Amino acid sequence: MSEPTESRRQRASRRAGEFPPAPEPLPRPVLDSHTHLDITVNEVGVPQGSSAADPVAAAIEVAAAVGVDRLVQVGVDVESSRWGAEVAGRYPAVVATVALHPNEAPRCHDLDASLREIETLAAEDRVRGIGETGMDFYRTGDEGRAAQEESFRAHIAIAKRYAKTLVIHDRDAHADVLRILDDEGAPETVVLHCFSGDAEFAAECVRRGYLLSFAGTVTFGSAGALREAAALTPLDQILVETDAPYLTPMPHRGRPNASYLIPLTVRALATHTGADLDDLCAAISATGERAFGPWS
Repeated sequence: MSEPTESRRQRASRRAGEFPPAPEPLPRPVLDSHTHLDITVNEVGVPQGSSAADPVAAAIEVAAAVGVDRLVQVGVDVESSRWGAEVAGRYPAVVATVALHPNEAPRCHDLDASLREIETLAAEDRVRGIGETGMDFYRTGDEGRAAQEESFRAHIAIAKRYAKTLVIHDRDAHADVLRILDDEGAPETVVLHCFSGDAEFAAECVRRGYLLSFAGTVTFGSAGALREAAALTPLDQILVETDAPYLTPMPHRGRPNASYLIPLTVRALATHTGADLDDLCAAISATGERAFGPWS
């Protein structure tokens, strides 16, 4: 298989630096539907603005101050999935998802054993989703795709057995993701994490009832097709995420990302979809509760 030149944590460390200033708070609370708190607090740091000594508590506090009061901590391997499940059990503002990232699946020495670990975690109450799983043709070559597909199909089955939301990582693999979901039969709730398709792909996902989660990429100057996709997505099928510490929205692209920067993406979405900001926040919050809640 084609190995990536850097791990996710190496890329996070390379991006470590000063966090951007806090944006204007939102008029209604929303959630960050996809964040990697473990990488952020352990490899990058915590934004200023909290007196909490505990870095996870500090990250939650800084986010809540701008109206981001719920976080979905996302697993990418067995270690991060265990970490997320444990953190979700200790912090009421956090729920977790668990999975093997599609680029992780071909690297597993024993894929079946790793999948059994993920299924054990899936049974926990504070684990609300299975993901991020899916297909990635950008970082994994042809020789790793069979393992990715095997892992993806197994995650779909786990999500259905435990009635959990399926969180999909799809990079350069739109047609194959839809093919596999159609083959297996999708769980009741499917989230396309960091949606990266055009309007045509968005229409296919919307027709199937999937939720589209938009990250800071929707604010990038080159993301015209992504904004067209957002504009045709019904408000009750939109989520917003950071994928922190990655994908920091404009005007801070290149600096570390964290959940407190969600308002920048929400306001950009309101502009590009023509939605009233208050209505958009209410819709995102309700959709997040439907997919991952209740938090309390």
